[in-house]
Amino acid sequence: MASLTLTGILEKMTGKDKDYRYMATSDLLNELNKEGFKVDVDLEAKLSNIVIQQLDDAAGDVSGLAVKCLAPLVKKIREQQVLEMANKLCDKLLNGKEQNRDIASIALKTIVSEVPTSSVAQSVLVSISPKLIRGITAQGVSTEIKCECLDILCDVLHKYGNLMTSDHEVLLGAFFPQLNANQASVRKKAVSCIASLASSLSDELLAKATFEVVLLLKSPAAKSEITRTNIQMIGALSRAVGYRFGPHLGDAVPILINYCNNASENDEELREYSLQALESFLLRCPRDISSYCDQILHLTLEFLSHDPNFTDNMEEDTDDESYAEEEDDESADEYTDDEDVSWKVRRAAAKCLAALIVSRPEMLSRLYEEACPKLIDRFKEREENVKMDIFNTFIELLRQTGNVTRGQTDFDESSPRYLLKQEVPKIVRSVNKQLREKSIKTKVGAFSVLKELVIVLPDCLADHIGSLTPGIEKALCDKSSTSNLKIEALVFTRLVLASHAPSVFHPYIKAISAPIISAVGERYYKVTAEALRVCGELVRVVRPNIQSYGFDFKPYVHPIYTAIMSRLTNQDQDQEVKECAISCMGLVVSTFGDHLGKELPACLPVLVDRMGNEITRLTAVKAFAVIAASPLHLDLSCVLEHVISELTAFLRKANRALRQATLGTLNTLIFGYGDKIGSAAYEVIVIELSTLISDSDLHMAALALDLCCTLMADKRAGPNVGLTVRNKVLPQALTLIRSSLLQGQALLALQNFFGALVYSANTSFDALLDSLLSTAKTSAQTGAVAKQALFSIAQCVAVLCLAAGDKKCSSTVNMLTDILKADSSTNSAKQHLSLLCLGEIGRRKDLSSHDHIENIVIESFQSPFEEIKSAASYALGNIAVGNLPKYLPFILDKIDNQQKKQYLLLHSLKEVIVRQSVDKAEFDDSSVEKITNLLFNHCESDEEGVRNVVAECLGNIALIEPRKLVPALKERTSNPAAFTRATVVIAVKYSIVERQEKIDEILYPEISSFLMLIKDHDRHVRRAAVLALSTAAHNKPNLIKGLLPELLPLLYDQTVIKKELIRTVDLGPFKHTVDDGLELRKAAFECVDTLLDSCLDQVHPSSFIVPYLLSGLDDHYDVKMPCHLILSKLADKCPSAVLAVLDSLMDPLQKTINFRPKQDAVKQEVDRNEDMIRSALRAIASLNRISGGDCSHKFKNLMNEISKSQTLSEKYSSIRNE
Repeated sequence: MASLTLTGILEKMTGKDKDYRYMATSDLLNELNKEGFKVDVDLEAKLSNIVIQQLDDAAGDVSGLAVKCLAPLVKKIREQQVLEMANKLCDKLLNGKEQNRDIASIALKTIVSEVPTSSVAQSVLVSISPKLIRGITAQGVSTEIKCECLDILCDVLHKYGNLMTSDHEVLLGAFFPQLNANQASVRKKAVSCIASLASSLSDELLAKATFEVVLLLKSPAAKSEITRTNIQMIGALSRAVGYRFGPHLGDAVPILINYCNNASENDEELREYSLQALESFLLRCPRDISSYCDQILHLTLEFLSHDPNFTDNMEEDTDDESYAEEEDDESADEYTDDEDVSWKVRRAAAKCLAALIVSRPEMLSRLYEEACPKLIDRFKEREENVKMDIFNTFIELLRQTGNVTRGQTDFDESSPRYLLKQEVPKIVRSVNKQLREKSIKTKVGAFSVLKELVIVLPDCLADHIGSLTPGIEKALCDKSSTSNLKIEALVFTRLVLASHAPSVFHPYIKAISAPIISAVGERYYKVTAEALRVCGELVRVVRPNIQSYGFDFKPYVHPIYTAIMSRLTNQDQDQEVKECAISCMGLVVSTFGDHLGKELPACLPVLVDRMGNEITRLTAVKAFAVIAASPLHLDLSCVLEHVISELTAFLRKANRALRQATLGTLNTLIFGYGDKIGSAAYEVIVIELSTLISDSDLHMAALALDLCCTLMADKRAGPNVGLTVRNKVLPQALTLIRSSLLQGQALLALQNFFGALVYSANTSFDALLDSLLSTAKTSAQTGAVAKQALFSIAQCVAVLCLAAGDKKCSSTVNMLTDILKADSSTNSAKQHLSLLCLGEIGRRKDLSSHDHIENIVIESFQSPFEEIKSAASYALGNIAVGNLPKYLPFILDKIDNQQKKQYLLLHSLKEVIVRQSVDKAEFDDSSVEKITNLLFNHCESDEEGVRNVVAECLGNIALIEPRKLVPALKERTSNPAAFTRATVVIAVKYSIVERQEKIDEILYPEISSFLMLIKDHDRHVRRAAVLALSTAAHNKPNLIKGLLPELLPLLYDQTVIKKELIRTVDLGPFKHTVDDGLELRKAAFECVDTLLDSCLDQVHPSSFIVPYLLSGLDDHYDVKMPCHLILSKLADKCPSAVLAVLDSLMDPLQKTINFRPKQDAVKQEVDRNEDMIRSALRAIASLNRISGGDCSHKFKNLMNEISKSQTLSEKYSSIRNE
């Protein structure tokens, strides 16, 4: 049937009537696009011929449709037919009539891009390439044909360059002479062709091509336009091949710099192209260009102000704030010269400087000294487009400062942040001038600069608020202002208000507030929403705290209230505006409520009404939390009952964020307004929240338990509330406590819950204790209790005992020691829990009144069960914390005398020391002396466990007594025993904690002697040094900043696979390879990952990615995982360095995502491989977010491969949505 229809269509297509032909071609297109379209061999030839014939149709719309038919047709016919069509089109293009040439070219491009498989593509290319090459090189061919052939080859090479390796040399030979052609269009297309070809060239041919281009550049061309083409060629080449161009920079860069400096005065394009090529080098070859960075910096700064046809009479920097200057500004801008293209050079210089800033974080301090003043000075640029680029370059400088100095606290005089702070007055002066300009675009750019400045240096504008106010006012009130400008101005105002002290704004509130309040009434919703957010900040600034009366805020209360109220009551507006109005009204009521007595009865019901609407209820719940927490303690009686019933109902909703906000708001309301809420409401709330207590959402469980404690703490609550809690919440809490996931906030909340429950009516201590202890029993349904759960139970028991008073506490301790005395080596869980409970109680309370408790605990060291032994050592250490003078000498004495129990006793000692270092308690001198001597004696122990405990103890004592310990540790870095050296370095790792400590200034000058052990010949010591470096980079980056230039090459060296650390173990029937360097490599890569967060300006990404990261991506499973993370981070923070080497990173990633475990692999191996693939896909997703990744063929192929494989594309899309 299909063939009959088709025959009919084909007949009509050859008819004389143009309309018939058009309709028939349209029908054919529909047929071809159908899923099940098939055609027999005879018809196939006829069909192809007719479509080709239609391309020459005199009616343009018919030939246009025929081209569209080619795309589906190529996929449905045999290879032979495709070849025939391609050849016919080639002939048409080269020898056909002039009017049919364009359509033949488009048709050929369509065939090339739509070919279904690469094997068909291969045969099409073999057939048409020689013809196209002849079209370029043959004598007497017209320019138009040349251009069309170059155009098609450019497309072909871009898509199938890799399939044409045999033709690469011929193609280069054909393209290069075209760079000297007289016609600009031919030269331009030849540049694109060579660039497309370059990305698939072998290194050898690439070197040859580059050599050719550099040679063309060196020989002075007869015409300057040819030189320009050559410069464009070199830029295009570097953009196409990225880092592979690196080795040739030595030839290219000096020539380009020379051209820039020596070009004739009117040859501005030559300078522009040279700067664009240098910009490309900076971004694509960051590693190889480093030696030229200084020269390029000076060059860009020189050409940033290159304006030979214009002398600026306004050089003197007048800082007159009046607006009278506007007239002068206009007259300065009146100079126009259509011939003047020097602005292109300035724009190229600004972009080149931006590339330098982005790709060289290590030059930041220099850039502040040399480039920053020049950039600020150039804000006065007269060409608007160039001015935008200068603003963008300056914003890049600010962003890079934020990236590099993130997390640093102290700033010395060479720090970029300090240098930026010095420039703030100049920046503000310069930006203020721009805010007086008439151009909207300029003002938007100026606000972007200010916005970025406030983000990087939050409190830097305190002295300049007065001078910035008129600019903000003008941007918001001027009739010519666009909504875009208003949004920028409002965002900046919000950031400034949020990041500076309120008192700074008080003199200018009148001027600032009026335009903001009027912006709330704007028609465009985005402006309104932003204005409402600014209002929220304004409210905080106008009345920073309730008590102080330094500033008279009363005149502003009603204008702000009225503006927001009109938005709050308006129903038909955007959701964003509704939400902002609700949040803002919450702030207004909580801050000014005492001056809005009459208005509250009108305003609060509206907020309650918004709680009933699904779209706005979450925002309204949060707004009530703000109102309830207000120190003004407002009268909410008109809505309280309604609010409580709404909130109680919300606890049943599926929306997690809503339940979370509701629990917080209820907690605040009950805390402040409990006396006005009845007991009956409490009981309903308790019943609702009991369902939220489970380990499936620990954060929610913690909030629910906190609310429960608030309810029980309210003295006005009736006895029924306590009873409901016991019946409904307690069973849930006892289930939760068995969870192995329980930790952090949820565990604290659970402890407070048991503490509060003791005081609650109708709950006896003994029953509670009994139910707690019985949760540890193994039951048939739930099986044995997790180890983590026993710790949770023990902590709750301790809190319970302390809350119940000394008498109950004492009887509990006696009961627990009785369990231990009854030597029941059978029931280990009971003993285990008893020991943990004793430890937890002992830590919180002195147990020395119980005789020989320490001996009873130490008896358990003999137990055959490992967990009982470790629980006993934990208990002994914690009991010692309760009374150091009595128990510490006991532990030290035992460590010396009982070799077998040494490891456990050291753990007890660790508990003591860790608690002391956290609680800032002081040991007496003799104890410290004893402890340190004893620990140093055990540094060389053969057991790694003992050495680790010793190191942790030493590190924590160093926090308490740094003056004694740092020198003692340093002395042992040269100890002949490798284990001792490793132990002292790990000790230093434990002494570098996140909080500020007195050890910091003592360790600062000495740290290099520990970290330089990364050069040690023993791998254990090297790994210890890497771990210490990693901890320092995470917790105290300033300790190591100065050492990094020396340490980084040594650290990178640890990431390399060392042959001498790989050994083969003979296991009889088979041999097993052991890689002793694996742990060290893994630690080294993890350390680099940490350094990227804290010391980005020191890590030279381009020298690290190749070869170190590249080898890591192809290493063992444990090493690949951190490498994928590093790659994602680098893609985010240093995209240019990654782009430069993108091609080379593809092979290992491709290998990883295509790896399949063996048929007989165990489940663990399969799971690990799945994790590995997901991890690699995460890295690939990060690479895909970089703009410019599409210039890498290999990356595009990899993305295509992922999209074609169903399993990979599913995983990839789920990762994208994470």
